[in-house]
Amino acid sequence: MTGFEPVTFCTQNKRATKLRYIPSIGLQCHCREFLSCWSGLLLFPCAYFAVGGWIVSVDDLEDIIGGHVWLGSICILGGIWHILTKPFTWARRALVWSGEAYLSYSLAAISVFGFIACCFVWFNNTAYPSEFYGPTGPEASQAQAFTFLVRDQRLGANVGSAQGPTGLGKYLMRSPTGEVIFGGETMRFWDLRAPWLEPLRGPNGLDLSRLKKDIQPWQERRSAEYMTHAPLGSLNSVGGVATEINAVNYVSPRSWLATSHFVLGFFFFVGHLWHAGRARAAAAGFEKGIDRDFEPVLSMTPLN
Repeated sequence: MTGFEPVTFCTQNKRATKLRYIPSIGLQCHCREFLSCWSGLLLFPCAYFAVGGWIVSVDDLEDIIGGHVWLGSICILGGIWHILTKPFTWARRALVWSGEAYLSYSLAAISVFGFIACCFVWFNNTAYPSEFYGPTGPEASQAQAFTFLVRDQRLGANVGSAQGPTGLGKYLMRSPTGEVIFGGETMRFWDLRAPWLEPLRGPNGLDLSRLKKDIQPWQERRSAEYMTHAPLGSLNSVGGVATEINAVNYVSPRSWLATSHFVLGFFFFVGHLWHAGRARAAAAGFEKGIDRDFEPVLSMTPLN
């Protein structure tokens, strides 16, 4: 059943519309034919772990659909495999085979899924667009750098040559791969891709001429919105970017979703440890617990 769910998602997605939205560049394009999502399956480590080498960096709908096809196929084939085969000898010796052991294995798997989902929600703005969930942390940081670059440029600053207190570029600098990126603290988020920023990139990173001539009002509004709504909210204190006086203290849907998955993933992991320990103890014959035949409450006077 787990395998059929992602495959169903793919077919429904393709049936609903021929258009696809690419948040990383802010464009709506025609989606490629369904079979094209299968074309890269043999290249799975490259294609579906995306440019950053991990699934969280996926940045277009084809790869999201293709990843669902791949994982759904693996789950279906794995289910058929386990129906038709028996565990290997080493597995029968090494693992505990009881109801509580199966429960612990399942809890461990769900825990891993929760931690993966937490990272996916927190960093990915394709499957979880910022328009719906609020900006990612890196996106809010880059938005702040962009907003002040726009402001200071209007005040006469030469953003292409201005230096910061460390001697590095105050507004623009070079990434480890040599492309032009935003300077300052946000340098660590230099590989961010977002629809409000991509039009200002050239073949070598941020294009200085575009930054001087092509910045549109909607980009300024979007970056200001994301700068003041960073996913740094607090339930009972002051939230937002510490250096931003206009930051709004709120908890975005992205924050809620990522945090809930992390917390639940952790609880499921603790549950895995608990039930795995009990299963191993029971298998070894020294399970601890209340003696249900002679527990003290059986000899106590009823309260009524």
